[in-house]
This record gives sequence, C-alpha cells and structure tokens, in this order.
Amino acid sequence: MSGTISTEQALIYVMVMMTGVEGKVKPEELAEMELLLRTMPVFKGFDRGRLATVAQECSDILQEKEGLQTVLGLVKDQLPARLRETAYALAVEVAAVDLAVGKEELRFLAILRDALGLDKLTTAALERSAIARYQSL
Repeated sequence: MSGTISTEQALIYVMVMMTGVEGKVKPEELAEMELLLRTMPVFKGFDRGRLATVAQECSDILQEKEGLQTVLGLVKDQLPARLRETAYALAVEVAAVDLAVGKEELRFLAILRDALGLDKLTTAALERSAIARYQSL
C-alpha cells in the first residue's frame, strides 16, 4: 500500500477501526457504515461499491505490527483539520448504533481524539449529540 489514502478512505478507516475494536464486527455497525456512506455529504463522490475493498485494506494494515498507529497516522495525515471532527463523529455514530458503548470503544474514542488533536469539549459535544439521537421511549 502506498503512503497516502483518499479523504473518503481516511473516514472509512475510522469507522472500520471502531467496528473492530471489540474484536468482532456487528451487523448493525456495518449497516450504519453503509447508511453513513449513502447519506453524509462528505461521501457524495465516493463509489460505495468500494466500501468492502477499502475496509479490507484497513483491516490488513491493522493486522501488521504497529498497525493501529499506522492507520491513525494515515488518517491524520490525510484529513484536513475541518474534517477531523467529522471523523470523530462518524466513529461515535458507529459505536452508538447498538445502544451500548463498551470500555474498548470508549478507549478507542480517547485514542482517536488524541491522534486527531481534538479537544475534550468538542468530542464530548459530539458524544452527547449521539446520545440524544439514540434515545428511546
């Protein structure tokens, strides 16, 4: 793999990392990723048929020694500052979709926040927004 990825790939890599953080990929997380690809303006020009290929590329890198740091570096290098909050928000959406955010997911969100250089107040607001959206009766 070359040392660069597209902006869309970087955002997908963030979602892939979140889906895999608990060691298994849940069907509802995959469905959420597909929904986000269809509905988020940032993915407007992305060929959704490439999702599986991009996800596999990310998974392959994650299997390497220091894979997590490699992927986080690729993501940070590719994303402009204005899209780093978007990346974090996408990770939160994937984590929240099953209505149960575990310790591993919270730990990954902290790692992602630090890797992207986001402040705690901003990330807390993004997290709180997801909590509000996923409330049930």
